[in-house]
Amino acid sequence: MTTASTDRNPVHEPRSENLPNQRSANSVDSHVGSRVRLRRLELGLSQEKLADQLGITFQQVQKYERGTNRIGASRLHQIALVLQAPITYFFEGASESALPRTSETSPLADALSDPATVRLVRAFASIGDPHLKQKAVGIIEAIADTAGHTNDERY
Repeated sequence: MTTASTDRNPVHEPRSENLPNQRSANSVDSHVGSRVRLRRLELGLSQEKLADQLGITFQQVQKYERGTNRIGASRLHQIALVLQAPITYFFEGASESALPRTSETSPLADALSDPATVRLVRAFASIGDPHLKQKAVGIIEAIADTAGHTNDERY
């Protein structure tokens, strides 16, 4: 019986050059990371506190949030438990964010680094009445318009 064969098992075929490298982070990883950051900020947790609860360094949390490092399935499950969010939360809106970015960070990610934005999001999230939420959005949009920003410049 010979062990050498010219037949190739398709499972062991070399990866095509035009397929993305599955080990490197991509725009979906960046989106998931930004959702981790958003949820962490909504709960008022620091990167250090989240890292402690996950048993990792705060630098690793930073890399996850930036999308620099991929979050594995078991780690994402652990993050979801700590942040009290369903796994699907981290993928909401991913289809839009899966498009290639033209810059290192998005305007939304930049805005989330501003403490005033975080306060605004927390206050907005505490409004239970959908009608009042819509009015609040209208007020903020009116303020943005008077500040010289057009609808195209919004997130």
